[in-house]
Amino acid sequence: MTAIELITREDLREFKSELLTEIKLLLQPGQGQSKKWLKSNEVRKLLGISPGTLQNLRINGTLRFSKVGSIMYYKLEDINKILEGEGK
Repeated sequence: MTAIELITREDLREFKSELLTEIKLLLQPGQGQSKKWLKSNEVRKLLGISPGTLQNLRINGTLRFSKVGSIMYYKLEDINKILEGEGK
């Protein structure tokens, strides 16, 4: 014997409302999932270091980065590893 569940229009409206609320939260800056890539100034501010120190971290391979045009990007995951003492 199979159980039959009915979905009413009110159920669908409630689902739509909850889904839209969650999408709006994800699309707001600073909300939902955090940024995965940071620019140099954001990394310096987060770690409390100077531009020279950040350059040294890049040169000695402690902090990996990707360069797109003239802008360097750093993975938030790599920065968290350094903060937790798991970096190189």
